[in-house]
Amino acid sequence: MRSRIEQAASFDVLVIGSGPGGQKAAIAAAKLGHRAAVVERSAAPGGVSVHTGTIPSKAMREAVVHLTGLSQRELYGQSYRVKDDITVQDLLQRTDHVVRKEADIVRDQLARNGVTVVGGTATFTDPHTVAVQRQDGDPLTLSGDRVVVAVGSRPARPVEVEFDGRTVIDSDGVLGLDHIPTSLVVVGAGIIGIEYASMFAALKSKVTVVDRRDRMLEFADVEMIDALRYHLRDLGAVFRFGEQVAAVERSERQAMAVLASGKRIPADVVLYSAGRQGATDALGLDRAGLVPDGRGRLQVNAYYQTAVPHIYAVGDVIGFPALASTSMEQGRIAAQHALGEPVEPLASDVPIGIYTIPELSYVGSTEEELTAAATPYEVGVARYRELARGQLLGDAHGMLKLLVSPDDRRILGVHVFGTGATETVHIGQAVMGTGGSVDYLVDAVFNYPTLAEAYKVAALDAVNKIRAASATTRRVP
Repeated sequence: MRSRIEQAASFDVLVIGSGPGGQKAAIAAAKLGHRAAVVERSAAPGGVSVHTGTIPSKAMREAVVHLTGLSQRELYGQSYRVKDDITVQDLLQRTDHVVRKEADIVRDQLARNGVTVVGGTATFTDPHTVAVQRQDGDPLTLSGDRVVVAVGSRPARPVEVEFDGRTVIDSDGVLGLDHIPTSLVVVGAGIIGIEYASMFAALKSKVTVVDRRDRMLEFADVEMIDALRYHLRDLGAVFRFGEQVAAVERSERQAMAVLASGKRIPADVVLYSAGRQGATDALGLDRAGLVPDGRGRLQVNAYYQTAVPHIYAVGDVIGFPALASTSMEQGRIAAQHALGEPVEPLASDVPIGIYTIPELSYVGSTEEELTAAATPYEVGVARYRELARGQLLGDAHGMLKLLVSPDDRRILGVHVFGTGATETVHIGQAVMGTGGSVDYLVDAVFNYPTLAEAYKVAALDAVNKIRAASATTRRVP
């Protein structure tokens, strides 16, 4: 590998970071016949997504759902559990297995496409060149005609909080816990905070969520969030909205979250989920002519070009939506645009998947957004308890909601809560993306019994409401 690197230290596309965005950018460049290299600071490829973020957290969630028997309690009773005494080792056994497999897959995909992988930390020396400090201490200089920055992010840590990795942790620290806490305070009701809150609540930890905002996941549909909040409360979670943690006092084995309102909440562990910080500190961006914002993020255009035209940035380092799914597309689009290939910007309707227990997913507009924009819409709802598949799964609480334009019958939004929500949402996404109307869903034949059948039920509900409203309008003199 070393001789290969030394013989080809100049590349058509040089990618910094091997997470979803960097990986796809390098592979897209290689498939177009260009020399591509990836610099990765960790020992194994995959970035934050594979090692501390998306993959391990979702693997842990699957372990929690399985071992607690939570998804089967509607069928077998509320006392049903696969394992009575669940340990951290039980959860990490599945997590470690999946992480290793995913890292191997990324490594294999890069190798099969002829992408050169260099281990080490990259720092710009000029806009086209990086110095790589390799793990063996032997430095290397690489250059690229085009550069893609895909360094990802790390949890943001408030400077006034003392993290010790045991009683006060960030989201990365969850994987390092040596026990399942009997009580947990989650600071921050964003996606990561609520996902972990639901997991530990399912494990019977006493969970308290604190957020200065009025509600959690404020970008999602209110009705769906209300349903999720109800289920988390049913698992014993407590919510303190409109509150702020002023300080965290800690002893060797316990912490005390002190709220600005004077409330004191004791807990085994305080988990801070206060957003993400772009991992750009060591990049030497000033030498590349770039200036990050206060969160270490880079500003880009629709094709992910930075202020320096040959340097692109993708993934968490450019901020919202900071999803593995969108990062992959950003990497592909950036590479193709950088190499002069025709490519369209990322679609506006991107699905959002929230892997709480139960899942929540949506694509398109929410009712609040449509109301604020004075856009007329009708609502069609299907409840899992009305579906044979819902009964088979033991999910009596899930639901699917369609927001439909009464004028041209376009689908304006799809919102799903319950089992398989992050999969089911893609049917609606496909119909929306191809310009289909609610009538397609009314006329389509779905396998029976499936959760997909919810689309027909919700579509019929929406169409019947539109018809009733139209008939009423015609009767008004």
